[in-house]
Amino acid sequence: MAADYDTGGNPRYNLCNEVEETGVFKGLAAVLAGVCVLAAGEGQAQSRDQVLATMRRATSFMVERAAYNGGYVWSYTPDFQRRWGELEAKPTMIWVQPPGTGTMGHLFLDAYHATGDDYYYRGAERAAEALIWGQHESGGWNYFIDFGGPASTKDWYETYGKNAWRMEEFQHDWGNATFDDAGTSEAMQFLLRLYVEKRDPRWKPALDKALNFVLEAQYPIGGWPQRYPVKPKFEGDYTGYITFNDDVAGENIKFLIMVYQALGEDRVLDAIHRAMNSFIVTQGGPPQPGWALQYTLDLKPAAARSYEPNALHTGTTANNIAQLMTFYELTGDSRYLARVPEALDWLERVRLEKPTADGRTHPTFIELGTDRPIYVHRRGSNVVNGEYYWDYSPERTLAHYGAFRKIDVAALRARYERLKATPGDQVSRNSPLKARSLVPLPRYYATRDLETSDLNVRPADDEAKAVAPEKVRQLISDLNRQGYWPTPLVATSNPYRGETPPARSDGDYATTHVGDRTDTSPYPDPAPKPGISTGAYIQNMTVLIDWLDQRR
Repeated sequence: MAADYDTGGNPRYNLCNEVEETGVFKGLAAVLAGVCVLAAGEGQAQSRDQVLATMRRATSFMVERAAYNGGYVWSYTPDFQRRWGELEAKPTMIWVQPPGTGTMGHLFLDAYHATGDDYYYRGAERAAEALIWGQHESGGWNYFIDFGGPASTKDWYETYGKNAWRMEEFQHDWGNATFDDAGTSEAMQFLLRLYVEKRDPRWKPALDKALNFVLEAQYPIGGWPQRYPVKPKFEGDYTGYITFNDDVAGENIKFLIMVYQALGEDRVLDAIHRAMNSFIVTQGGPPQPGWALQYTLDLKPAAARSYEPNALHTGTTANNIAQLMTFYELTGDSRYLARVPEALDWLERVRLEKPTADGRTHPTFIELGTDRPIYVHRRGSNVVNGEYYWDYSPERTLAHYGAFRKIDVAALRARYERLKATPGDQVSRNSPLKARSLVPLPRYYATRDLETSDLNVRPADDEAKAVAPEKVRQLISDLNRQGYWPTPLVATSNPYRGETPPARSDGDYATTHVGDRTDTSPYPDPAPKPGISTGAYIQNMTVLIDWLDQRR
């Protein structure tokens, strides 16, 4: 059989070659000798056994080579000498923030459902054990878990974290758990799925602890802080404010609804309704009926990170409008639709005169009281000499935080009109909140319901599409001999060198992702090299799972 080479000149791993050369499939006894119907030509169909073998090989690599104590980060160099979550990680660290350990747990359960292979269920169990080991005493999670212990974590914060100029949430060890970036939400959703799968009592204490965390952290008005327990430690600490940023409230509502539908826990109903009500009471009054990223406890808009000024946020407004319409579908309560038209009209008023070159329609931030767009900039080169500020100029804005958003107001308005024309009892008739018995959780989760971007890959635009045979053939072919799909690691960072950041800027970093050589923030690699991507593994496995599922 002719050798097959990738674009780098390396021989591709080919399952059929392995059969011919060794007579075995790396110990995968389930694969029989007759499965290689694909090898002779592109037009032939791959077999179920080939897909199963590819999935098993790729998963074996992740579980037995990439994992640390059952957990994962976002990406690795091929020699495992460097690894990253949102920042560079120590070898003893795993990432909770998606697409990390919880996302992998979801994927393993998806693969278990698609194949019936207990190997995937055991992978999910190991991921759960890793998450439980690092669960904060309050019941939530931080962005990462360090099995090296407190001293190792302290060292990471004083080196990688402290010197990441733009990554302000990582510059301190806050000493509590976070709702930011769906890490806690994804971990507890995964634990719920794992528990419901077989009702194994091993997972119930951690799940109960997480549920109690969500309920205890909720403010009486219905919203949640970004971090909990709230214990301000640093000047400018914004983490105790009611937070909409990164869909904190929406993710917690989703988890509580899952708990209700899967476990029938009546005690979550009040928390769900108070949370949905928080979207109503925080909406601005005329003439600015939008939303900010977060609010003080007396419901006033508030600033967050130094590049998130005290302003209304168009992206958050669009997301909250969509959430209110979802709440109407869940409850049939017209209160959730009552002020949607005002918010839509406001988004129309503050849109750009013409879209940006890449199709963005709205400024990100709108000044309170004036409706003027405001834009954030920076000067300096690192955490010592750097500074963020805002003005009214759209020139030379930040690279790492978008100054503009793409918002389809027409689509939001069309959805509103459809819902307005549909009676509440009809639109909510299939709502899990109105079910008379337990409602099964969805069979699959990974890239359908959860964010899997690790800066190297993006979720597919339309995951409902049928899987093309050519795509499956390509995935089988591209899996290399080591057992992973080589992926260009477009995100990298400066290694920590132990240098003191200079007190004066050594250049112009106003529009870059990273500052000088002492800045450990991630940035796009101008010459990305292939490596191991957790997100790519999840995406590719999902394609193969979909292929299997479409042939059940």
